[in-house]
Amino acid sequence: MAFELADILPALPEIILSAVALVLVLVAAYGGDGAANARRVAHLTLAGIVLAAIALLSMTSAQSTAFGGMFRADAFADYMKLLVLMGSFAAVFMSVTPLERDDINKPEFSLLVILALVGMMLMISANDLMSLYMAVELQSLPLYVVAAMRTNSLRSSEAGLKYFLLGALSSGMLLYGASLVYGFAGTTSFAGIAAAVSETDLPAGFIIGMVFMITGIAFKVSAAPFHMWTPDVYEGSPSPVTALFAIAPKVAAIALMLRLTYGAFGSIALEWSQVIMALSVASIVVGALGAIMQKDIKRMMAYSSIAHMGYALAGLAAGTHEGAFGVMIYMTSYVFMGAGTFAIILLMRRDGQSATRIADLRGLSKTQPLFALGLMVMMFSMAGIPPLAGFFGKWYVFLAAVNAGLVPLAVIGVVMSVVGAFYYLRIIKIMYFEDSEAPLDQDVPLANKLVLGVSMAVILLFFAGLNSIMDAANTATMALMAPF
Repeated sequence: MAFELADILPALPEIILSAVALVLVLVAAYGGDGAANARRVAHLTLAGIVLAAIALLSMTSAQSTAFGGMFRADAFADYMKLLVLMGSFAAVFMSVTPLERDDINKPEFSLLVILALVGMMLMISANDLMSLYMAVELQSLPLYVVAAMRTNSLRSSEAGLKYFLLGALSSGMLLYGASLVYGFAGTTSFAGIAAAVSETDLPAGFIIGMVFMITGIAFKVSAAPFHMWTPDVYEGSPSPVTALFAIAPKVAAIALMLRLTYGAFGSIALEWSQVIMALSVASIVVGALGAIMQKDIKRMMAYSSIAHMGYALAGLAAGTHEGAFGVMIYMTSYVFMGAGTFAIILLMRRDGQSATRIADLRGLSKTQPLFALGLMVMMFSMAGIPPLAGFFGKWYVFLAAVNAGLVPLAVIGVVMSVVGAFYYLRIIKIMYFEDSEAPLDQDVPLANKLVLGVSMAVILLFFAGLNSIMDAANTATMALMAPF
């Protein structure tokens, strides 16, 4: 078969990242093992992410496919990929300084991140069961290693092992479900599956396969009750790694779930929406109640992310255009809230050592008032206080749920939002109304200042640019629901 450039051009951002990763393999291998080489690889990784973003923005958003229809490029993919690129850039950008003073100062760290990023991008554009599984594995395998990057730490090794074992279980469930779906549909393409579903009565085996596939992706989203790995991995992994886990992979997994449910299973929304609704309720309740008793801020953020994924799944459960639109608005605010929060968490060091207890934030308003203000903005936004970005995210997903007749789900979400506000407000109370006996280090990297500043600006001024964001999200939603 003759080679045609048009068959791979829609995947240009992924090709750029892959080429940069190949170059970084040589740089990491022959540039030395010191912090200087780790910093060099990190800077090249950032440059690669910027090049991929430029390629993404310069390409037309018209629907197209690549690699024999296994890869789909459209406005939805562009929107979600841009969020993933921004989240990954922020995580790597903030990791450069910790790499120099932490024991994860290895050049392979950034190399593994960019390989995982290729997998995330492919997840968003997956248009076939084969490409879906390949993308999930390409994203997961580097992250298993990154989670255990701190080899002299028992907790980091434990985190990596738990993530690997449960990730392998989720991949097995995903693969088993895909095999059942293929067996009954007779094809692996999303378009073929959608056509097969709409033409025949659904056998029980197909429904079981669909449930297994959704369950496998729910592991990647850290939706309850498949969230068991999340608190331990967040706490045990180095803070720069936790920052990455908390932002980019969640967006990619939610995008993949949107692509699978609205695409391949679009005509049987009644069947899969019940599964999504159960995941949403469980995640919201477990996340809100689990975070209350946490004393480590990274574990608290783990349960917070579980709750946030539950809110996003509430919009997905609606199974409508409005629901997908709400999910994209929610994930947009989530990326900036996560980046801004971890810009502060990465600063929490005392005598050069990481300090992640919530109690370590005592008196932050007196020692570093600007950062206390930034964290307060992030906590208010996560709690859904208007007119911050988090409020609009929750508003649109709950509105979609109500309009789809899922009133009990929306009520549970609102009640749990009030419960969740407790642990967010507790952090503000500790920062502003308690005194610290041993202040945190005053050394503040420029990268953290920039990420926090941009995140604050977006969250505070979200309402001002809401119309533009809504237009882009609406275009992306129409592309998602467009025929294959």
